[in-house]
Amino acid sequence: MNRARTLAPGLALAALLATVSTPVGTALPMVGAPVLALAGGAVAGMLLRRKAVTGVLFDPGLDLARQRLLGVAIVLLGLGLPMGSVVSVGRETAIVLIGTLVVGAVAAFVVGRMLAVDRESATLVAVGTTICGASAIAAATAVLRPDRQRVAYALGTIFVFNVAAVLVYPPLGRALGMSEEAFGLWAGTAINDTSSVLAAGVVFGAGAAHFAVIVKLVRSLAIVPLCIGLHLGRRRIAAESGAPAGSLRQAFPLFVVLFVAASVIAGLDVLPAALTHPLATTSSWLIAVVLAAIGTSLSIDRLRSAGVRPLVLGGALGLILGISSLGLMYVTGWC
Repeated sequence: MNRARTLAPGLALAALLATVSTPVGTALPMVGAPVLALAGGAVAGMLLRRKAVTGVLFDPGLDLARQRLLGVAIVLLGLGLPMGSVVSVGRETAIVLIGTLVVGAVAAFVVGRMLAVDRESATLVAVGTTICGASAIAAATAVLRPDRQRVAYALGTIFVFNVAAVLVYPPLGRALGMSEEAFGLWAGTAINDTSSVLAAGVVFGAGAAHFAVIVKLVRSLAIVPLCIGLHLGRRRIAAESGAPAGSLRQAFPLFVVLFVAASVIAGLDVLPAALTHPLATTSSWLIAVVLAAIGTSLSIDRLRSAGVRPLVLGGALGLILGISSLGLMYVTGWC
């Protein structure tokens, strides 16, 4: 009971912010609930710090939200990725999907080195830009456990280019004479967050929106090799520094295994259709809860000290992904 009382204030604050952000984010998809929750958390954290009430009262629950709810949200996300749809769309779009992921990974490494962005910030911006925005950053955060300020900065970077993509991509797609499916593929592979993919697709056309979301969900499966790669990278760094690395089994997060299992279950059609939408909504809400909790730790001074280089990295990666996706689509006959 004492444990519950200790956790309740922080969890209630994060849940309230997520609950308020969700309908507003639905009405403003180019912004999205995750970014609104992050911003709401930042404002709440700033106000609470002024009143000096954050530490004892709110921090235990907020820490639990940051550390434990990410995996739950990602597993629920897997229930919206039936393996049949993954295989079908993946087969049709494999060259573009895999090609842009490879280009994004190489570009993140090269441009990140050129800009001298710290390893954690570069990784978070890269996975958010190349895979699926807030969800990928959440997965990477669960694995790497980076500084919360860097997580917030990466999410802010994603937000800036989400808005730009929603405004720029539809008119560009029309100017290029794209079909709705072609635009859906372009948006799904080049725009980073699902909410912004959906928003751009809706602006272009209903068919574009549907195909774009499927492509983006298939791309989200890259979360699995992402987590494996991040863990192996951590082990290599630990070995070089002489620090204890731990076993892969201990390091590998359970939510990754459950994420794959959830996708398989979704493909077996054993879940009632009536549960699909509530599960997806719950997953999105939990991600918003986590980001609200992260937002409460946001400090303007610390963000300012990070400089503009992560933002430049995000912009460069977004531009490279858009161009490379378009080029691969022309090569494979999608345009």
